[in-house]
This record gives sequence, C-alpha cells and structure tokens, in this order.
Amino acid sequence: MTILVTGATGTVGRHVVRELAQRGADIRALVRDPAKADLPVGVAVAQGDLLDVDAMRSALSGVSTLFLLNAVVPDEVTQALVALNLAREAGIARVVYLSVIHSDLYVNVPHFAGKYGVERMIEAMGFEATILRPAYFIDNDRTVTDVVLTHGVYPMPLGHKGLAMVDANDIGEVAALELIRRERSAGPLLRLNVVGPDTLTGPDVAGLWSEALGRPVAYAGDDTAAFERSLRAFMPPWMAFDMRLMSERFQTDGMIPEAGDRERLTALLGRPLRSYRDFAAGVAGAAR
Repeated sequence: MTILVTGATGTVGRHVVRELAQRGADIRALVRDPAKADLPVGVAVAQGDLLDVDAMRSALSGVSTLFLLNAVVPDEVTQALVALNLAREAGIARVVYLSVIHSDLYVNVPHFAGKYGVERMIEAMGFEATILRPAYFIDNDRTVTDVVLTHGVYPMPLGHKGLAMVDANDIGEVAALELIRRERSAGPLLRLNVVGPDTLTGPDVAGLWSEALGRPVAYAGDDTAAFERSLRAFMPPWMAFDMRLMSERFQTDGMIPEAGDRERLTALLGRPLRSYRDFAAGVAGAAR
C-alpha cells in the first residue's frame, strides 16, 4: 500500500512526508532533483514532475493513494488534470488533494478558480477523495519578517474581515492522517477546511507582532496596488497580479471558517491548533 506524495519537498509536502514516515507509511516522493530532496530515511524517491507523462506513469505504478499538490504556476490546472488522468489509468481510486478555502467563492482569482476546477474534475472522475481546503498559511509570513523586524511594519494587506490563518505543520499532519484513513477504508468525497485557531485581521496580526517584540508594529494598510508593485520585484507580473486579486478578496470576503471546523480539526489532531501568536513569538525569540 504505497502513497505517492507530489510536491514532496515544498512547504506543505515536506510535512506530509515527515508525518507519514513517523506513522510507518510506505511513501514514494515525487521530486525534481533527488540529490536535493533531503527526505526521511526509507522514503522512496521518484524523479520527475507532473507534466512528465512517462515519469508520472512510472511514479504511479503500484501506488494505492495519491497526494496531489501542485504549485501556483500558469499551467497548474493542466498539471493536475494530467496527474489525475494518469492516476485513473493506473487504477488508483483514492486521492487527497490540496486545494484552498473558498475556492468556489474567490472566482476571479486565477489560482483559486483553477483549484476549484480541479476539485470538480476529481468529483466527476469518481475518485474516493478528500479535498483539503486550507486558509492562508502562517508560514507565508516568513517572507515579511525582515520588514517587521527592521521597519516595525506588517506589510500584508489582509484587510479587516479576518483570515483563519493556519500553520503548514498542521496542514501536513491533517493531510497525512487523511491519506492513512483513505488507505484503510473506502468512502465518499469529503471537503475539509483546514484553519487555524484564530481569525485575524491585518491590525490583529500587527498587534501580535507588537506583543512578541515588545515594541509597536504598524499595519501598513489595504493598498493592494502598492502590494502588487512590491511583489513584482521578485515574482512574475502575472503572479503578482494574482496575489493582488487574492488580497482584494481577503478584504471583501475574508477567510472565515465554517461552524465546527476548528473543533473537527482539534479532534482529528488530538491537540490544539498552532497559532500565529506562537509563530511571532518564535521569530521574535530567534531575533533576540
């Protein structure tokens, strides 16, 4: 009973592999460069990517369950549909797919709309699937800690509706538990929001940084055009625009959990969900 993990060396995928390995699962990890993979002992490595049909056929051979994770790229939907069709060709019935919360609400945001299309394909193809819908990753904010620490400003334009920000470790563990459950029993398609313990606005997050650092940290505000311009310094224009559209939906709709989401996740994990306060405290402590 082998689980193939795609995106195995990324922010979430690495946690999925680790959590599966700790539970004794038989894991195969799809990676581009095995020499740089640095995965736990005992994890089999398959070299390739989601658009390499021959490599994917080889990686899927003998697999019972697929963890499908693909990056935000222009051909994200094509990657996912190639992988799903090849999985069906290989006789794989069980899939856990990493989507995003409110994929069906943020309809004008390219990577949200793309993930919702993949969700619909999974359902139409009849897989026994769990679709994980995580909220904004707490870990995304590692990219702005220098701005917070150096300038005393939290620059992400999250707005005032609130986001149920979630730790990537928690996403990885939930994914691993669902993969193992899918391995052991058949069941209908399930959509599961994966959220953190708190729903936080931009000013809330700035306040948590102020608390962690013991000095004021200001919220930079809701200027999404300025946010797009800053992102273009280190990502392609199409991606910076995608991120701008996403931040605009943060401001109009937020990322709000449904009733029972947090209780369901806490019961599944058997522990409290990791918080943004703990993340900020850890960064602040390391900086001292």
